[in-house]
Amino acid sequence: MAEHKSGFIAVIGRPNVGKSTLINTLIGQKIAIMSDKPQTTRNRILCILTQPDAQIIFLDTPGIHKPRHKLGEYMVRAAEGTLKEVDAILFVVDATEKMGPGEYYILERLQATRRPVILVVNKLDLIEKEQVLPIISHYTEKYPFAGVVPISAKDETNLDSLLTEVKKYLPEGPQYYPEDMVTDQPERLIVAELIREKCLQLTRDEVPHAIAVDTDEMTTRDNGDVYIRATIYVERDSQKGIIIGAKGAMLKQIGALARADIETLLGNRVYLDLWVKVKKDWRDRDGVLKNFGFGQEK
Repeated sequence: MAEHKSGFIAVIGRPNVGKSTLINTLIGQKIAIMSDKPQTTRNRILCILTQPDAQIIFLDTPGIHKPRHKLGEYMVRAAEGTLKEVDAILFVVDATEKMGPGEYYILERLQATRRPVILVVNKLDLIEKEQVLPIISHYTEKYPFAGVVPISAKDETNLDSLLTEVKKYLPEGPQYYPEDMVTDQPERLIVAELIREKCLQLTRDEVPHAIAVDTDEMTTRDNGDVYIRATIYVERDSQKGIIIGAKGAMLKQIGALARADIETLLGNRVYLDLWVKVKKDWRDRDGVLKNFGFGQEK
């Protein structure tokens, strides 16, 4: 019988390179939230891909960046801690962007890991074929990558080659999780993240990083419908006004889009009750960060 492999793979890269799109496409389900706003991913979200010959557990790390507040420091610590615990690392880069300080900063961090790093050049769908090799050689001159795979997460191009490459670095091991399990995150947390994603998509630039969402209540009624009450926290009254919108229009739109995704996730009809509260400067307050699940990782 062929050996079964299993292991942990960190997915790392500057914000907006398509890490969450890649994870969601591989898993075939929306787990990691997607947004064109930087610092979308705040927790290490574990996504599980089970195939007959292997189980790959992806850690979607918060984007590594130079932190500007306590939340930022937590996110960087979480990402760097992940790199020490995995079997291999996917370094995802955007083919349409020039290599900049963000990439150099990550490469510096990778020097210390001693883990195999696979370079994943994403967004092939947005460039000409002849541009691919120069991009790859530019990166491989800077770091001894274990492998290089150009892909388009959006168009699902070359993802089989990426998985073949990943499996080379997985140790022999059992299936750790049931095959129908795609994440270790509780449903309440995924629900909160889906609501936050809609806030990020629909609001203007001054709000996104100031948003946190807490699922206060989640109960299944006798008829199978799910009632969810959630609170969207912002840092200032002006941001609360933006989230609610004129005559509540923005909040209504956020609710409608989030409800559709949550119904897909849960497979039930959902009644979503959203509230907006101000928590002054929560990103710099340790106690508040703990309440929102940002533990003090070393």
